[in-house]
Amino acid sequence: MKVPGRGMPGLRGRKVGDLPGVTAVARIDRRTKRLTKRLQAGEIAIIDHVDVDRVSAEALVACGAAAVVNVASGISGRYPNLGPQILIEAGVPFVDNVNQELFERVKDGDVVRICDGAVYLGEDVVGKGEPQTAEAVESAMAEARAGLAVQIEAFAVNTMEYVRGEGRLLIDGVGVPEIRTRMEGRHVLIVVRGYHYKEDIATLRPYIREYRPILIGVDGGADALLEAGYLPDVIVGDFDSVSTKALTCGAELVVHAYRDGRAPGLERVHQLGREAVIFPATGTSEDIAMILADDKGAELIVAVGTHGTLEEFLDKGRSGMASTFLTRLIIGSKLVDAKGVSRLYRSRISTPQLLLLVIIALITMGVALFSAPIGRTWLNGLQDVWNAFIFWLVGLFS
Repeated sequence: MKVPGRGMPGLRGRKVGDLPGVTAVARIDRRTKRLTKRLQAGEIAIIDHVDVDRVSAEALVACGAAAVVNVASGISGRYPNLGPQILIEAGVPFVDNVNQELFERVKDGDVVRICDGAVYLGEDVVGKGEPQTAEAVESAMAEARAGLAVQIEAFAVNTMEYVRGEGRLLIDGVGVPEIRTRMEGRHVLIVVRGYHYKEDIATLRPYIREYRPILIGVDGGADALLEAGYLPDVIVGDFDSVSTKALTCGAELVVHAYRDGRAPGLERVHQLGREAVIFPATGTSEDIAMILADDKGAELIVAVGTHGTLEEFLDKGRSGMASTFLTRLIIGSKLVDAKGVSRLYRSRISTPQLLLLVIIALITMGVALFSAPIGRTWLNGLQDVWNAFIFWLVGLFS
């Protein structure tokens, strides 16, 4: 398919379909999360992402990327990140470690061609990288697993640093802002647009319908709630990956700020004519959502799409993910993963119980009708109608 673009004149009349590789419009951004918002099916994603994580890879696959070109190292060896493997298994061509100059030579919307690790703009090679295969990814993952002990040690160091910096917030709740949404004694459902969030929300529908928890969306998690048909009560985050629709849906807004009070997301809130509460903290937005719910007296906190294992913490790509580990440790048994709720939760009135109740009600009505004089009259009338129907039916065949 011929697509107009800046690089097309260099093809000198040759048809796009005659050229080897993948040819498509390029979408380019150094932040993968921002890129996936505008990436269309059949387009090539050009990113700058060290250790491509699982969530980013799944988003690229869901967008229908024709190919992914990374100017960074998709598997640095720090830990066995799952992103590249997901891309390869989905059949998405993945070129890694392309020269950084690619971002200067290719503009968003250009038509480029990917072939054997080379990136062509017209007939010019503007970038060269390493085409990834299942074997290459598996080999890199094996090496990364071997060095995981070093990352665990670094994770422990980061955890201690976070304790020293945010101990009063975690233990005593010092610095947690006041909000108007009442959570005391209520269940709180925190949604992060992370691992299997769509499936988890779907399985939690009976739970949400019965308990009506306070709904907190963490950045894009607010859009996930809207997509599922729910209106968030509170939205927490720096608001770099949440839609305007979500920010103006009427939910209470809590802006995640730096420890010095700077809150880049506050400007966007004011531009939309909304007000927000500022929450300065060095952890992640999902951390402060949990801390907020715990501090405000939530009876139970159910987490959707959040990080729960060491590999998931590392997959987030931040040393500060140690804060999530500590937050979960402090909140303790009050925090439950969505999968645990969906497996253990049963509606208070199950389907068999409801059927039994209907049968008992019908039997009770029958006994009442048979015992009362008016009931016997009705039963005799029904018997006459039945006999007349049988007589009519037999007459049809005689």
